[in-house]
Amino acid sequence: MTVHIKGGTVVTADKTMRADVITEGDKIVAVGESLDVPAGAETLDAGGCYVMPGGIDPHTHMELPFMGTVASEDFFSGTTAAACGGTTMIIDFVIPAPQEDVMSAYRKWRGWAEKAAADYSFHVAITWWDDTVHEAMGTLAREHGVNSFKHFMAYKGAIMATDEIMVNSFSRARELGAICTVHAENGELVFHLQEEIRKKGINGPEGHPLSRPPEVEGEAADRAIRIAQVLDVPLYIVHTSCEDAVKAITRARHEGQRVFAEALAGHLLIDDSVYRHPDWEFAAHHVMSPPFRPKHHQEALWRALQAGMIQTTATDHCCFCTPQKAMGKEDFAMIPNGTGGVEDRMHVLWHHGVNTGRLTMNEFVAVTSANAAKIFNIYPRKGDISVGADADVVVWDPEKERTISKNTHHQNIDFNIFEGMNVKGINVATLSQGKVVYQEGTVRTEKGVGRYIDRPVFAPFHSAMQTARKLNEPTAVERTTATAAQ
Repeated sequence: MTVHIKGGTVVTADKTMRADVITEGDKIVAVGESLDVPAGAETLDAGGCYVMPGGIDPHTHMELPFMGTVASEDFFSGTTAAACGGTTMIIDFVIPAPQEDVMSAYRKWRGWAEKAAADYSFHVAITWWDDTVHEAMGTLAREHGVNSFKHFMAYKGAIMATDEIMVNSFSRARELGAICTVHAENGELVFHLQEEIRKKGINGPEGHPLSRPPEVEGEAADRAIRIAQVLDVPLYIVHTSCEDAVKAITRARHEGQRVFAEALAGHLLIDDSVYRHPDWEFAAHHVMSPPFRPKHHQEALWRALQAGMIQTTATDHCCFCTPQKAMGKEDFAMIPNGTGGVEDRMHVLWHHGVNTGRLTMNEFVAVTSANAAKIFNIYPRKGDISVGADADVVVWDPEKERTISKNTHHQNIDFNIFEGMNVKGINVATLSQGKVVYQEGTVRTEKGVGRYIDRPVFAPFHSAMQTARKLNEPTAVERTTATAAQ
């Protein structure tokens, strides 16, 4: 199939230019003006629109078994909703239960994902440790295109990775050329605070943010950064939600450490007042971890995104419908954690980022696709409009508007955290693998056509620590230790 996208302005992370785009099969084959258009090509009129790379959401959880239930969104409905919102690839998570064979878990998730309508990949969580996990990490990295391993520092008694697990896993990732990712919350502190809050008779959703204050996230982020520094491995911190974590990330990056960070669209726009809403169901639908924060944290996140301290945006899309949320009616700690957003991320970021001047169009592309593609080693196959790149393309009309609502979204959840928000600037057509899968409200996705995308491990990582050792000079950690000893 050949598609000619004509009359638009191509916008990537590093350029803006008037150009047509021709795709053939699943690749982009031409970008420029006065192109020779093959006979029989399907034409998309992009006049007055921007032509951008399809979004990459680097943090989703489709059909996740969690907290006694299973997320309502499966890989077909989730990738369909993503495509309607301009996102053409997700990176989901394989999360083995403690003591579950890692390769068995990986094969299980791959099976679930076979119904996907768009491309996908997986981070793999390390939730326990022995020699089989060490070997599985090598197999995944060498044979299955997994170059990122996730560590939950929260959820004590379930999937929490202790410092011992993290040290072993970070060291192994360093050997393999993989990147480590962390959910940064101090699980011991959260568990303690949950108990204390229950003793005070607080059982509603308002107890959720009280049990996970910003300091809990800041401490964990700093600890993960320091562990990564000592073990000399790149680190990616998911769903950064507060100024405390931003400060730890900024310090590390100013010191030359390879630390990357992600912000969720929800954390950029929603504050913690939602947990005090008189409607229990409304409040419960906002229960996710880390929780939404007081307003001043949002400004810190926007500044970090503008300054490049935060490089990517995501959703942590993990949907639980009202009856599932009701499992925690008597105890906030039993409310399944998760919200939606995979369909809305691009729209709300354009409206509140580009339309307000917080982000340029090129920065928008960077934080919604290109940076994720670079960090997880699939650029320029993904995240770019260039010859040879995958034909994952969005046609974006900056003048059109829509109102976000659970009544019209394609996400499989009976709630929307952005309900009633009017956004200006929306995608009017989405190409995935060179096929038009969404156009002006018409959905054309197909179950099972999504491809698993290999993400190769990285070239040898040269850090300040390695350079110092080669020059026989003390590293920053060694200098600090020597100073303390004096």
